[in-house]
Amino acid sequence: MRTGSEPVTARSPLRMRFWFSVWGLAWAAAGTVAFALAGRTAWAVACGVLCLVVVVDMTLVVRHIRQGAHFQPGRDVPPYDPPRT
Repeated sequence: MRTGSEPVTARSPLRMRFWFSVWGLAWAAAGTVAFALAGRTAWAVACGVLCLVVVVDMTLVVRHIRQGAHFQPGRDVPPYDPPRT
């Protein structure tokens, strides 16, 4: 019997995180272009750095998605030693 408090069917929301990254990348790229055209160099650089952060995050998310599911212990394996009473 598991003694942890996590749900048995818990899943990582990687696909949702990927689509949020796509949305953020679109806005950051649009901000970079808009601020560059408006002559706001500092804001354009900030949005460009944000684009780089989002691309790195997307790369890691895609890597984790492609790795697939990892081993999860069965119900009879507790995630830690049960408390001694």
